[in-house]
Amino acid sequence: MKVILISVDGMRPDCLKKVPQSKSMFQRASYSLTARTVEPSVTLPCHMSMFHSVDPARHGITTNLYMPQVRPINGLFEQLRLAGKSCAFFYGWEQLRDIGRPSSLAYASFHSEHREGFDQTNKSLTADFMRYYPKYLPDFTFLYYPVLDDVAHTYGWMTPEYFQTARDSWKEINKVLAKMDAVGEEYCAIITSDHGGHDRTHGTLMDEDMTIPIFLLGKPFTPGAVLENVSIKDIAPTVVKLLGAAPAPEWEGKSLI
Repeated sequence: MKVILISVDGMRPDCLKKVPQSKSMFQRASYSLTARTVEPSVTLPCHMSMFHSVDPARHGITTNLYMPQVRPINGLFEQLRLAGKSCAFFYGWEQLRDIGRPSSLAYASFHSEHREGFDQTNKSLTADFMRYYPKYLPDFTFLYYPVLDDVAHTYGWMTPEYFQTARDSWKEINKVLAKMDAVGEEYCAIITSDHGGHDRTHGTLMDEDMTIPIFLLGKPFTPGAVLENVSIKDIAPTVVKLLGAAPAPEWEGKSLI
């Protein structure tokens, strides 16, 4: 079993009505369009909670500036490493480098929007994944697409530019899933976001900021099933359950299997 977790930064669930590239997921996957992220609904705190299954008040990251944890908790990468699993990380926002300790990764690939631009960054991340995955077959892959959030901060959430970037992001997701299908290894995919947004910002307790989509694709999940009471903190416990690893004792989320 292989697992891939894909995070599209700033993807609101209600935008998917105008993203036909995501339509098949509603038939193929179990899903929630009412999952909740954590407060503050900001990128680094949300991803720390995604990987460490606790609120920001516990892991201590409350802004986009990383600070070493005062009371350290093992995250998803560390727990999988302890179980002898290999992990790969493809990301387009440098601050995310701290969500896992370097010794927990078999491979990491970073592409900067500042260097490559909005149009190319997601494509470059997909291309790196395409080269790496079939050769090395990591047990767990985390693929982070940053561009939608940057477009939203520039033009606004739910604008024509936002919807087009959401469609483009799902084109990349579909390429990744097609590659995994072609390789032929059994896998599960989790597709989600860290937070939503409104106007040109996020970080509040507004539903537009706090509500995220989660899709779970693979044999353990019932196609078309709608999930209730889902939290971003449930992702890490679900991944370790899929891969036969143990959650950290401090984790607060539940497995969605």
